[in-house]
Order: sequence, then structure tokens, then C-alpha cells
Amino acid sequence: MIGITTTVPLEIPLAAGARVIDLNNLFITHEDPRTLTEEAEIAGFPRNTCSWIKGIYSIIKRLGITEVIAVTEGDCSNTKALIEVLATEKIHSIPFAYPFSRSKKELASQLRLFSQAFGVSTAQTKRIKERLDKIRAKVAEIDRLTWKENRVSGLENHLFLVNTSDMKGDVNAFEEEIDAFLEKVVHRDPFCEELRLAFAGVPPIFTDLYPVVESLGGRIVFNETQRQFAMPDLHPSLVEQYLAYTYPYGIFARLEDIRRELARREVDGVIHYVQSFCFRQIEDIVLKKELTVPILTLEGDQPGPLDARTRIRLESFMEMLKARKAR
Repeated sequence: MIGITTTVPLEIPLAAGARVIDLNNLFITHEDPRTLTEEAEIAGFPRNTCSWIKGIYSIIKRLGITEVIAVTEGDCSNTKALIEVLATEKIHSIPFAYPFSRSKKELASQLRLFSQAFGVSTAQTKRIKERLDKIRAKVAEIDRLTWKENRVSGLENHLFLVNTSDMKGDVNAFEEEIDAFLEKVVHRDPFCEELRLAFAGVPPIFTDLYPVVESLGGRIVFNETQRQFAMPDLHPSLVEQYLAYTYPYGIFARLEDIRRELARREVDGVIHYVQSFCFRQIEDIVLKKELTVPILTLEGDQPGPLDARTRIRLESFMEMLKARKAR
């Protein structure tokens, strides 16, 4: 079992026969994720370190994971320090970097190094990609059923999209789960919410955001980063595929996708989630300058339900959107 710190070119370790597990998903679905962040602080991690990093560290230790694929560029700026700590504890890290330049040549070089680390050929990874793309196409249908036919909730959309990062560690079982869900959901009556919302930013550490939004008369019909994990625009080669993947390449790479989907999905407002102590908080400045729809910025720190202040801000935002829409 190999842990990953974020979405990586999954085709390569799978071609080598590895079982790949997204450490973020293991952390946030743990029965008591807050305990995991506390364990990392006891081990020496500063309190003002991102809770995702602390949770990843503790879940590695809890499960006895001995090998980790660490994305050292294009994700969390704390990952390099994390793998230095892991090295002192005899946990092997395989680095992968998405080039900030979004250069095709540089990305191709990174993919070659990554393939060499696992000893796999282009032909092997191509076969795996063809298999994964069939699943990604089915997840894209779940996304379409969310915004086009209104038969999928925001939480269901989030869960299926976010789990494509590692296919839940079992490609075949995940595909069976998707097939069963698609068969069930097509017979549902459509949702009739008052507000259609978008979620931008990294996946939330809040555990009840989606049901709270729906209890207030809204539904999230666009999960920006989670959708990118599912590779919505399929390409034949790994290089083209992971160049099209917007998340690692900064806010301007993401804005084109966000603008297009906000218009296509007829979104009334955007919830921009930012994680405490994360450099991506600063991107909120750009997002608010560049987008014309109303934006609410929510900051989360520890895993758990929405705190009272955040819930009140969310309620006020949604009431404002309803009043705006009624004019």
C-alpha cells in the first residue's frame, strides 16, 4: 500500500501493481479526525500547521504505511517538510512535481522520472489509463446528473469526485459502486432548490457543509477541485491529461475552468473554501477580483461541523442571494 498526499498520475503506480490510498481521504473519514491532528502536535508539529498535513502524518503512523508519493510542487507548500520528518522515521517518499510553468516539456520529464521510479513502461501506463478513463467517464455522468438533471446532491457529487484521486484503493469495487449509484439515481425526482451554488477551493474540512447548504434551500452543483481530481477533460496521453488538470498550476489556470462552469451551471453564488495556514488563502484576493458572481469565503481549521459564526455567515449569504434573485 502506497499513500499519496494529493492527486498524482495514478496510472503509473497502478501499472506497477501498487495499491494506492489517498491519505487525505483516510484522515477526513476517520472516526475521530481531530484526535489525529492532536497526535501530530504531540509529535512536534506546530499548532499553526495545516490540519491536513497533521492528519496525513498521523494516519501514516497509525496504519504503518512505509511508502508515500509526495507531491512537492503544485500542492501544499508544507509537503517538503513533511517528507523530511517521515525520512527520520524510515518512511520512504517518492517525489512528484507539477511544474509551476505548466510546461509540457517539464511535465513530460517529471512523468518519465516517476515512471522510472516504479519501473513501468508507456505501454503499461496506457493500458491502465484506458481502464481509469472508463471510470472517469462514469463519474462525469454523475457530475452531469448533478447540474443538468438535478438528480444528485452536492455531497454525493463531492464524494464520488473526490474519491477518484485513488479510486478508493480498489478500482473494480469503486466502479461497481458507481454503476449501482447511476442505476438508482436516474429514477429520482429532480431537486427543486432555490439557489444553485458553486464550491471553489480545496475540499472542505467541515463535515456538514453540504447538508447545511441544502437545509437552507440551496444545493452545490459545482465542486471545482474535486471535479478536477476526476479528470473531466479526457486526453489520450498522460502529458496532455495532467496538463489539462488545473489544480496544481495556480489560480489563473483554474479561473478559466471556474468561469466556464459557473455560466454553464447557472450558478447564483460561490462558496470559496480556504484552509487555515494555507498559502492558497491569498488566492481569494484574485478570485474576488476576477469573478462577477457573489462570493462567500469560508475558512476552516479543524475537522468537524460548522461553527456557529461560520453557519451564521453562510445563512446570511444565502438570504442575500435569495433577495437578489427575487428582484
